[in-house]
Amino acid sequence: MGIKFQWVFLVLTVQSLIVAGEFFKPFNVSYDGRAIIIDGTRRMLISGGIHYPRATPEMWPDLISKSKEGGVDVIETYVFWNGHEPVRGQYNFEGRYNIVKFVKQVGSGGLYLFLRIGPYVCAEWNFGLDSLSLASGLV
Repeated sequence: MGIKFQWVFLVLTVQSLIVAGEFFKPFNVSYDGRAIIIDGTRRMLISGGIHYPRATPEMWPDLISKSKEGGVDVIETYVFWNGHEPVRGQYNFEGRYNIVKFVKQVGSGGLYLFLRIGPYVCAEWNFGLDSLSLASGLV
């Protein structure tokens, strides 16, 4: 897994979400030095983390709903590359690793998403990097 794959994955994910068009709507976003302004309304965004591979896809809607009920505006998650490419050239986007489904559910739940592309994961996850990066001497 290289940086090129990560960018291709990101572009394909964003394109698939745009084509799906389930929850994308344009926002006018600005910053006035004190707060972020979304569609003319000053906002203080509250973020909470849901790491999609640590829960089953059946749990995601409830976790997202409870987050929103608790006052969260933004769901933060990493992209767990070592789960998406466990072996070089073999990709996994099924089950717990179906990131497109997770992103769509966050949007359908009326929340924003902060997608931490990585490759570093600072979340008690396999030394923070995928095994391919570790093995290739990236670190």
